Amino acid sequence: MKVVGVILGGGAGTRLQPLTLERSKPAVPIAGKYRLVDIPISNCINNGIEQIYVLTQFNSESLHRHIQTTYNFGSFSSSFVRILAAEQTPNSGNSRYNGTADAVRKTLTHYKKSRPDLVVILSGDQLYSMDFRRMMREHIERKAEVTIATKPTDRRDAGALGIMQVDEEQRIINFVEKPGDTDALTALRAPMYDEELFLASMGIYIFNTDVLERLLDNDSTDFGKEIIPEAIGDTRVYSHIYEGYWRDIGTIRNFWESSLQLTEDMPGFSLYDSQNPIYTRMRYLPPSKVLNCKIKSALLSEGCVLSGAEVSHSLVGIRGVLGEGTVMRDTVMMGADYYEAEQSAESDVPLGVGKSCFIESAIIDKNVRIGDNVTITPVGKEDGAKTDYYTVSEGVIVIPKGTVIPSNTML
Repeated sequence: MKVVGVILGGGAGTRLQPLTLERSKPAVPIAGKYRLVDIPISNCINNGIEQIYVLTQFNSESLHRHIQTTYNFGSFSSSFVRILAAEQTPNSGNSRYNGTADAVRKTLTHYKKSRPDLVVILSGDQLYSMDFRRMMREHIERKAEVTIATKPTDRRDAGALGIMQVDEEQRIINFVEKPGDTDALTALRAPMYDEELFLASMGIYIFNTDVLERLLDNDSTDFGKEIIPEAIGDTRVYSHIYEGYWRDIGTIRNFWESSLQLTEDMPGFSLYDSQNPIYTRMRYLPPSKVLNCKIKSALLSEGCVLSGAEVSHSLVGIRGVLGEGTVMRDTVMMGADYYEAEQSAESDVPLGVGKSCFIESAIIDKNVRIGDNVTITPVGKEDGAKTDYYTVSEGVIVIPKGTVIPSNTML
């Protein structure tokens, strides 16, 4: 059975701005040293899917560079991670991808050349570790033509998601996008649970290749809103129930919460599963150096230098620098792409965070320079507030990439 993976690079990512002002969603750094796209690629590799296509369009340069420098399988391997950017062809019409289904339709000819039996379609901005082999076994045993990964969800969250109604054999018989807390939602209750739960689509699909081609032979642009609802009537569409950790990194709040959960004692998503490693670029950085610091519930990436700082419930990314007397709480610091000595002086303020700073409930993007005696907090700021130094979103203050904040600044 030959299988290819297709990873959707996502749209403009407006809900993740300013993190997506200069990069696509899958290129957003996660867990200090990875990028979001490493999650679905690693899931594919760990499950034996080693011919992978990534469909890209918006702000894709850094994503392309990361994939090209990370996923090299060697000259004598048939494995690859290949980028398919939106392209103009004689038959493509508008070269832009106008939705998830449109992106797959416009690139289908490329991965059909591999003659796969199955196409696994994944999102590039979700955090999870999933056994695709089990999902594919279920797909084959049921003689399914389409299988959709679903997550059991309670009523509180289900109304805002795409909900699947299934029969006793888990064949999908109805699909409602964002039904709300209504009688329509009640009718979609999952029959295999005693408690009131609903099966929400995770945006993870397995298609028989010929069925995928047939379902895309139209002008539909989106899988969730058009392709799947239209397929249910005359196609064998089944649910694969996934009960593990899964998080859609669609908003600043989701990103911040998901990142900080990784610092907890027993997080829902583990970075320490040797059977399912997360692959990323090898940077050959030195160990982190910690000098006279107080650290509680934190993740420190490679190449960091912390001197006399206090860090709690926070994450420090690669090459992160914290000065003496600085306090950082509930903060995601993404670190830097280089050390200060590796670049000509760009500013009087060094890379990283200076001395005697106070930072809380923040996301500090890469290559930020923060002087001494700086305070950064969302307290007292309205949601949506935006200046040259920061943006506030859902109670989190975000410092955009490359920002320089002078000493003695109060934010």
